[in-house]
Amino acid sequence: MAGHNKWSKIKHKKAATDAAKSKVFGKMARLIAVESKKANGDTSAPGLRAAIDSAKAISMPKDNIERAVAKGTSDETAALESILYEMYGPSGTAVLIDILTDNRNRTAAEIRHLLSRLGYELATPGSAVWAFTKTAEGYDANSTVEISDEDGEKLEKLMEALDEHDDVQDVYTNAA
Repeated sequence: MAGHNKWSKIKHKKAATDAAKSKVFGKMARLIAVESKKANGDTSAPGLRAAIDSAKAISMPKDNIERAVAKGTSDETAALESILYEMYGPSGTAVLIDILTDNRNRTAAEIRHLLSRLGYELATPGSAVWAFTKTAEGYDANSTVEISDEDGEKLEKLMEALDEHDDVQDVYTNAA
């Protein structure tokens, strides 16, 4: 039985976990680069310090953190900008999509396409953000909306699709 040994199982499991780690580390590196640019590389600045601490919390290597800080202060890197898209999901749940991108137009088109494939569309700015309060960690829902199991599955599918996109940092919803 070729290919059915212990090493094959380990290899495939390791590849999957490494891919997931890489995706999370990439998102954290972009966040650190943006905060580094805002703080001009000053690691004692609160925003950059918080980003570095959250990267350390997920066991991001020190070299990767230092590279991300250096990338943010470099003149050669493209300017990353933070964008907040708003939409309404199943059962009228408010959804905020926090994005970090180097190309606003490309990302907007990709997000619109992704949402249209799932049967949703972006809302106008300010139409869903009222349901949330901005905190240091992100956004907290002011009140929650109860949804059915079927709508919960639709919302979970939407959240997974958005999380797969490289530029999406976080997705917030007010679903219970």
